[in-house]
Amino acid sequence: MGRLKKKGQAGAAKAYITRTAAVKKLQCSLADFRRLCILKGIYPREPRSKKKANKGNSAPTSFYYSKDIQYLQHEPVLRKLREHKAFAKKLSRAMGRGEWSIAKGLEERKPVYRLDHIIKERYPTFIDAVRDIDDALCLIALFATLPTSDRIPPSLVENCARLYNEWQLYVIHTRSLQKVFLSIKGVYYQAVVQGETITWIVPWQFTQAIPSDVDVRVMLTFLELYQTLLGFVFFKIYTDEGWAYPPPLDISKDERGAGIGALSVVEKGLSNQTPVSNAVSTVSGKDVRAAIKAISNSTTTTAPTSTTTPMDVDGSEQDDEDFVPQPSKSDPSAPAANLPTYQSISTTTNVISSKPLFHGLAFWLSRETPRILLEFVIRAFGGRVGWDERTGGAGSMFPPGMGEDWSEVTHVIIDRPVVAGVGVGPSSAERPEERSKTAGTRKYVQPQWVVDCINAGAILSEDRYERGKVLPPHLSPFGEAKGAYQPSLDAATATSAGNALAAAGGAGEDTVMGDDNAEGSSSSDEEEEIIEGEELPDEEDDESAEEEDDEEEERRKQKEAKRQAKALRRIAKGDMALRAAELEAEAAGVEYGDFEAAVKKAKKSKSGGALTKGDEVDGTSGTGMAADDAEKEMNKMMMSNKQRKLYEKMKYSEKKREAEKVALEQKKAAIMKAKKKEAKTKAREGKA
Repeated sequence: MGRLKKKGQAGAAKAYITRTAAVKKLQCSLADFRRLCILKGIYPREPRSKKKANKGNSAPTSFYYSKDIQYLQHEPVLRKLREHKAFAKKLSRAMGRGEWSIAKGLEERKPVYRLDHIIKERYPTFIDAVRDIDDALCLIALFATLPTSDRIPPSLVENCARLYNEWQLYVIHTRSLQKVFLSIKGVYYQAVVQGETITWIVPWQFTQAIPSDVDVRVMLTFLELYQTLLGFVFFKIYTDEGWAYPPPLDISKDERGAGIGALSVVEKGLSNQTPVSNAVSTVSGKDVRAAIKAISNSTTTTAPTSTTTPMDVDGSEQDDEDFVPQPSKSDPSAPAANLPTYQSISTTTNVISSKPLFHGLAFWLSRETPRILLEFVIRAFGGRVGWDERTGGAGSMFPPGMGEDWSEVTHVIIDRPVVAGVGVGPSSAERPEERSKTAGTRKYVQPQWVVDCINAGAILSEDRYERGKVLPPHLSPFGEAKGAYQPSLDAATATSAGNALAAAGGAGEDTVMGDDNAEGSSSSDEEEEIIEGEELPDEEDDESAEEEDDEEEERRKQKEAKRQAKALRRIAKGDMALRAAELEAEAAGVEYGDFEAAVKKAKKSKSGGALTKGDEVDGTSGTGMAADDAEKEMNKMMMSNKQRKLYEKMKYSEKKREAEKVALEQKKAAIMKAKKKEAKTKAREGKA
């Protein structure tokens, strides 16, 4: 006879543990427990039966896996947190007694924990870390724009800004940027790094205010983890490209607000060369031991000698034993360094398809434009960008003294409203005869033109983006859900993009505006011509349009007739389908009463939609629709409860999206109709 099971010793009560019990078991505070869970990636679980997991208690609480909490008991960070708690007590006691020397010594020996082992545990391979840096980039970009306070020190904001500038520098020099989208929330970017697609959002460069209901401590814990993660990832990707990490920083430019311009890419071998100085430098014993160790390592190996910095050789013996050398692209002696792989081929293809779009173009940024955004995207696609350093900060790529009136400037990004009597170009810096020479080569466009060119993969026409004009719709390059509203561009813009891609030999996957958009926007192009008042359609154009409408109506009637014939053939096989559905229901264990109720409901909807003459013409209701509804009802009956709820949610979302699409299309039609009427009225008044 087996031993009797005791209550709470097995099952859900053993597998789960409440948060209160977990904190008590770890002997830490609730704040430290939250920090540990964030750093280790442990989150609450939802048991099937909360009452069983809580040993009969139905009070609402949070549950964790017991094994996860047991795993936390051996965490080195937990030990450091306990040491910090003891350190805080000793420090407060020393300061209360006025023992300042003891307090200073305690402060120097303050316990500090590291997160390197957590990064290695959570991301076993480098690709795993690359896939998870999108959230890290979003968070450091957010903290780089936050104002400093008691909870957010200036050093933290400065470090986040440095990390994000290092990421932008890498994307610029590797041509990894693929898509850009401007939204109310911020700017969405998408880049391909190491064959992985990374999408992140950057807030607009405005003064951010931290809401009072936001717990900054939780965000700071995530930021602490993400800073360590990005340090590992950036070191790897920079090293694979053969660059030194961290990239050298020009302090003078950084103090003048250069941003990315303060950083520069340096080859790894060149970064190890220190400048020669006449000053006498002292050599410490640590440097001597490091040099001896480097010499001994070079004599015991037969591989070619590589350039090594003192930081690389200065380490413990345990680190040398645990280190496993991996082949890298920057190491030409590696056997697999020059062999192509599927990942490298796919990455190279993406980079080639997004070749420098702005190569040979020079952009001047007006002071009212977002300099940081435009500098990043223009440099990422091979363009040169400059601005007035007196108002925009240092880092301009133009030669000193060259501004908007420079002869090599091809585009001026301007976002000022049109004011009567004020010209677009420079008034005082350029003489009238010089302005007439550069008027044909220099284009004044709004900032959206740069982003639309990137998403289209071609240089679009600047006419629609000139100063003061109503901009075309800014389409998302990430794609919308099926059935969502898609605003159509004018045919002129779509044609210019297609011609540019065809001339470049890249009319393929990078083309955002295809044939469908061009066909769907032909009507909007005609309406645009009427609105501008350049030319009015004559009677011949009206007759040809009527003939095209008649042909379109005839094709639609033929399609509807074919669909009705198909529906009637489906009804003729109704008995066979009913018998097959009955067999499936019996095999699935569905009760016969439920099956009969579903069949009666389907027949009722079928009889209520009998085929009439009107149905044969429009095809919107009748036997075909009733048969489809009956088939859907029987399919829903075969679903489980969970699948049925999921299906109903999906259909609800589709109906909601369709309603929004119809509302937007009706609104657009009303606006276009009003504009067309207004244009005709103005044309008649002009003729009169």
